[in-house]
Amino acid sequence: MNRRKFLSYVGCGCCGLVLNSCTTAPITDRRQLKIIPEAKLNAQAAEIYEKVKEKEKMSKDTKTLDLIKEIGSKMEASIGEYFYKAKLDDPTKNFDWDYILIENKKVKNAWCMPGGKIAVYSGILEVTKNTNGLAAVMGHEIAHAVAKHSVERASRGAIINTGTQLIDIFTGGKLSQVNRATGMNAVGLLSQIGIMNPFNRKQESEADYLGMIFSSLSGYDIRETVKIWERMKEFNKGKAPPEFMSTHPSAENRIKKINDWTNEIILDYPPITIS
Repeated sequence: MNRRKFLSYVGCGCCGLVLNSCTTAPITDRRQLKIIPEAKLNAQAAEIYEKVKEKEKMSKDTKTLDLIKEIGSKMEASIGEYFYKAKLDDPTKNFDWDYILIENKKVKNAWCMPGGKIAVYSGILEVTKNTNGLAAVMGHEIAHAVAKHSVERASRGAIINTGTQLIDIFTGGKLSQVNRATGMNAVGLLSQIGIMNPFNRKQESEADYLGMIFSSLSGYDIRETVKIWERMKEFNKGKAPPEFMSTHPSAENRIKKINDWTNEIILDYPPITIS
């Protein structure tokens, strides 16, 4: 079999796989590509989460940890109730929620792994300031897990790796030659800037939007959300890279979108009554 025929067969197979793996994100209905099993990522995340708990210093601030758990519990219930009342499949039905507070004042961050494993760093509390602020940050991170963004990223990474190998075959190994000559992964860098980063920015904006919805459904004041990012902008002053090089939207774009969404979300997604 010649190389052209081989590539056409492989290409058709990849296209079929992609077409059969398209779904939509909850609420936003954005089309998603998911070829990596969610259960596999959840299991891996759970293992890593346990290692994080062993390695990192856990905070002794039980009052704040209790608040984190309270916010998380409200969001768990509100998200489940929303999808139940909407007669939609609950994307959190297989989650095994857990919450930790990591003592590290230098790190202004929080994250939520696939399957609902959540960590908040004590440094972010300087930015959140209050309960509504903390709920805004947690809602954003939980939204990443609810929308299966990690599954998307893993799936897209697998497709790009396969595509890169095919291009290298098609060009007779020229990409490999360029990489060896320059000492850098040219395709990897270009795909990150040209494909992966815009895709990640789309996910970040979606997490902002969904996070505000989950906070509002849970009874928190989402007008605090824009204040969070205004404070974060001040903390990161002079440190943020240009938007096209970043996985996150620029602070200016983020603040504008949040302001545009706030009133709409307050009206369309009021606090939900748990049945």
